[in-house]
Amino acid sequence: MNREELHKFIAESKGNESNICQICAIRGEELVYEDCWRGFKSEDAINVNSVTKGVMGILAGIAVDKGAIKSLDEKVLTFFPDYQVKRGEKTIYDVTIRHLLTMTAPYKGKSEPWKKVCTSDDWTKAILDYLGGRSGITGEFRYATLGIQILAGIIERATGEKCIDFANKNLFIPLGIPEHTIHGDSSKEDQFDFFMNKGPRKNEWYSDPQDTVTAGWGLCASGKDLTKIGAMVLNEGKFNGKQIVSLDWISQMITPYQKLGERFGNMEYGFLWYKPFEDREVYAAIGDSGNIIYVSKEKNLSVGMTGTFKPRIFDRVEFIEEKVIPAIF
Repeated sequence: MNREELHKFIAESKGNESNICQICAIRGEELVYEDCWRGFKSEDAINVNSVTKGVMGILAGIAVDKGAIKSLDEKVLTFFPDYQVKRGEKTIYDVTIRHLLTMTAPYKGKSEPWKKVCTSDDWTKAILDYLGGRSGITGEFRYATLGIQILAGIIERATGEKCIDFANKNLFIPLGIPEHTIHGDSSKEDQFDFFMNKGPRKNEWYSDPQDTVTAGWGLCASGKDLTKIGAMVLNEGKFNGKQIVSLDWISQMITPYQKLGERFGNMEYGFLWYKPFEDREVYAAIGDSGNIIYVSKEKNLSVGMTGTFKPRIFDRVEFIEEKVIPAIF
């Protein structure tokens, strides 16, 4: 399949590829491929869903590099001295930043409290109410989109800056990614539209009423933006000769700490980044609807892909390796 055939295949797809908007690839630091579908242009942004988590993993590393976060073993509650712990709750006192980054933090209840958190005035404090529980810290992997909201609060408390400003100054602008603004509305209707609307969005990041970004979803970016982030990870934290985040952090971030089950494709998990294959140096930040940053050290290649809302798409790594990479080269 060549580039023209790939474009036609995606354009005419009625299956998993029918929502793809943009694909971009950088080899080393050279743009080697870019294409768009569904009326999207190269610079258009879209909600990249849980790829946002991968970006938060990088921002946490920058905060560590700057000394704002002293250690990943710092207790979460250290950053929230004004938070009133619920009566009888003991586990929360032992939860660390490392638990958040590896998705091993414990939470009360079997499902995430979307309605309670996303209708509250302060999403970070609202999800803190669910951190902990009677089972204690077990080390069990528990994927928690809302739980990562706590990480945004920690970065803000540690740096003294709003997370959006910290991201713009230390990640987006140095990478040549457009400066982002907070979304500024968090009504039920607006949240629904943010997920379901199939049109391009502004360079924005969803936010709660405190103007704190949503850490588990809601970053709007283009395929090219995602590819630049991947290229920086590929180049050990550097981009255009500038060290954005330390090599030490990149190494920690992509080191696997958890072996995931069938629900997550038996992949491994680092700090909010996936390692799809045990025996290969391929890494990814993966979001719903097939949004992805794919990084292959073997091919010195970063691929960014965006897509409009379409549930249960789990094949993007396979699709990139079987269709996109052969078409690029």
